[in-house]
Amino acid sequence: MKRVLALLFILSIGHVFAENIIIAVVNNSAITYKSLEPLFINANSKDHKVDIINQRINDILQVERAKELKIEALLSDVNLALIEISKSNNISLEQLQTYPEFLSLEEEVSEKISILNLQRYITKDLTIDEDESVKICSKKAPSIVKQIKIAQIIISKVEAQNDQDIAIKAFLEKLSKHISKGASFESFAKLHSQHSSYFNGGMTDWIEVNNPTVEMLDSLKDNEVSTIYMTDFGFAIGIKLEERFISSNLKQCREKLIYLKAEKFYSKWVSELREQAYIKIYHDAL
Repeated sequence: MKRVLALLFILSIGHVFAENIIIAVVNNSAITYKSLEPLFINANSKDHKVDIINQRINDILQVERAKELKIEALLSDVNLALIEISKSNNISLEQLQTYPEFLSLEEEVSEKISILNLQRYITKDLTIDEDESVKICSKKAPSIVKQIKIAQIIISKVEAQNDQDIAIKAFLEKLSKHISKGASFESFAKLHSQHSSYFNGGMTDWIEVNNPTVEMLDSLKDNEVSTIYMTDFGFAIGIKLEERFISSNLKQCREKLIYLKAEKFYSKWVSELREQAYIKIYHDAL
């Protein structure tokens, strides 16, 4: 059916392109030599021209799919981009609009934004396993930092008639003695901690060892309860759970890994998009 539609499309508009050779058809869109002529100027071979045509085919297919998903460029986004272009060229938007090439520029900007919206939509759920990223990034980076994961029982207030600080510390010392004798730190954290981490047994995310308090916690032996220390949420006791050494640029490295994964995934997705489309390149016209 797509082949028939493409043929009907060519026949119905043939007179319009009488002076402009059609070099490719993708679904119901024709690509003319004139539309790609500026790009062909630097093409040093026929294969190079075919590569340019294929890229144009990919663009058309992506814009079509963006429209189907209703995530094509909004007029407001296009206008903002055009304003930035005018600013970068030290002219006003009104001046930019007077240029003969403005309509082509506007269309190009709209296409690029639509494709970007599509890329974000298709790859939005891609992630990379944290342990895998730590392993890869730590090998690549020369600068390594130490992180630990701890569990804490944090108390900000207790019922007491005397000094609050003294009462809180006495309560934490009592808990510490019970834990040292075999009581479950996790259970006590869930029962007594007044921080939102209580539901997880007081366990924290990974913390970089970069200050005296964390260094003290890092020095703890297995199941050893720390001395009482101050946090932003109250006094606390803690135990050390895990440690790891990671790249100091882990965040940037992880973002790059996700980007590369998304790029590979999206490239494959575009290839599958091509397989579903009707595509015809007229090599003899090049």
